[in-house]
Amino acid sequence: MKKKVHLKESVKTFGTVLRYLKIYRIHFIVSLLFTAISVALTLYVPILVGRAIDLAIAKGLVDLEKIGKILLTILISILITGLLQWLVGVLNNRMTYGIVRNIRHRAFVRIQEFPVSYIDAHPTGEVVSKIITDVDQFADGLLLGFTQFFSGVITIIGTLLFMLLISPPVALIVVLVTPLSLFVAAFIAKRTFSMFKLQSEFRAKQTSLIDEMIGGKKVVAAFGREEEVQKEFDEINEKLENASLRATFFSSITNPSTRFVNSFVYALVAFVGALLCLGGSGVMTVGMLSSFLSYATQYTKPFNEISGVVTELQNALACASRVFALIEEPTQTPDKENPVTTDEIKGNVEFSNVSFSYTSDRPLIENFDFKSVEGQHVAIVGPTGCGKTTLINLLMRFYDVDEGEILLDGENIQNYTRQKLRTSYGMVLQDTWLSEGTIRDNIAFGKPDATEEEIVAAAKAAHAHSFIRRLPQGYDTPLSEDGGMLSQGQKQLLCIARVMLCLPEMLILDEATSSIDTRTEIRIQKAFATMMHGRTSFIVAHRLSTIKDADVILVMKDGNVIEQGNHDTLLQKNGFYATLYQSQFVKE
Repeated sequence: MKKKVHLKESVKTFGTVLRYLKIYRIHFIVSLLFTAISVALTLYVPILVGRAIDLAIAKGLVDLEKIGKILLTILISILITGLLQWLVGVLNNRMTYGIVRNIRHRAFVRIQEFPVSYIDAHPTGEVVSKIITDVDQFADGLLLGFTQFFSGVITIIGTLLFMLLISPPVALIVVLVTPLSLFVAAFIAKRTFSMFKLQSEFRAKQTSLIDEMIGGKKVVAAFGREEEVQKEFDEINEKLENASLRATFFSSITNPSTRFVNSFVYALVAFVGALLCLGGSGVMTVGMLSSFLSYATQYTKPFNEISGVVTELQNALACASRVFALIEEPTQTPDKENPVTTDEIKGNVEFSNVSFSYTSDRPLIENFDFKSVEGQHVAIVGPTGCGKTTLINLLMRFYDVDEGEILLDGENIQNYTRQKLRTSYGMVLQDTWLSEGTIRDNIAFGKPDATEEEIVAAAKAAHAHSFIRRLPQGYDTPLSEDGGMLSQGQKQLLCIARVMLCLPEMLILDEATSSIDTRTEIRIQKAFATMMHGRTSFIVAHRLSTIKDADVILVMKDGNVIEQGNHDTLLQKNGFYATLYQSQFVKE
């Protein structure tokens, strides 16, 4: 049953590869044509050599003039063959890496279209491994297929025709015995596909673990988990070693097995051909035997190459199937065909009977109702895991509600395009994200055409200008992945400056000052007050002293809003909010 599944999967993957190949069908046809010509010329050379041998085999009857012409023809054939093989290599490389480029492009586009839930549920390293390592493995197998598989098939057909012209009986012996190598190769190939696929899966797990450990090295070191992490890595590494050894061992049996069959064919042809030559019937001359032996070698050699190619193609198809599975993952629901078109977002937000859970067995938000008006500042507080960030995810349509609806200016947010909805919010998150580039590039991320004056003004408003100016290259200071050597607070300031540069109609501040010292936080709060003026704002906060001035405070617990009102009202109620606030105040 498993064999049928693997075969079906291989056929499906191969069909997908052919669809990508359609773009390069002209290259493919020309490559096949050039391959056929070069193979024909290669196979013509043994005939010329055989004729030359027959012209020099009898004592005193050596025809040097004819031999010279034959040698010249051989030289020209070799030169033309070399040129054509070079052109075939160029065409095959163009096809292979063009297909690889298109697959990677398609995979990256699909990642952009995936719902956030997919990214949350899959390790980053595994996704990276599919797009980088698996595609590279696929490219190696595909290139080998183009360079050896098709030339091998054409060589087999060509040599068979030439052998039939020389001696049909001996050619029949070759034809009957040689296919044994194909049966051997096919038998082994069926069993190696699943092994190579398992190898790719363990490779992806290893990449994922390495990616996680590099990203969390400080945490691992802080908790002294180096030995445990090393043990986990060694376990995966050992499994990868075993899977690789099994796949390589079984695939490596192919070539020696087919070589044994081919050597047997060569010996058999030599024996029968020699008997025909010695018989003196003229059915086969020494020159013809020489040509036939050359053809027998050339006929069996592609079987060796094809058997090796088949093994590599199994690995390539196993890797390709993982990449195509990624590409075929369901994407987020498309935007409505006739979305709301408005240039003016006022910022009236309403949650109407909203229910949502990340998994069906763990309800989170149930029957949630809330309404904010234009320009209102809404704070969301509560213990960890109560659903604060989930509300932000729903507002931005990172996730869609299970029931109910969220309205923006009276329209269901699903009636807007995601781009329109998301660009209506400016977000500053607790987790900073900076791309590789200069500080200027990162501040201008949302507005690439911003002027120098605008960038500097945004940095000053975010209180980032002073530390940027102290850097060796100022705004031209290059940043490595995730901000490099900048402190967490400095990274946060750059993220705030990024929002300051292109202020949208609404704001979301999710623990936006969590990594900033108290003195800087006071200045940032003033900057936020200016930034939020007249804009609907949602502020997620653990530090309750930062949201005293909010118009409405939503107090959440277990996915439900259990209290709402302003700071003074909630304190007077002496409920859950008052308990949270007083506990923090006492600690402070």
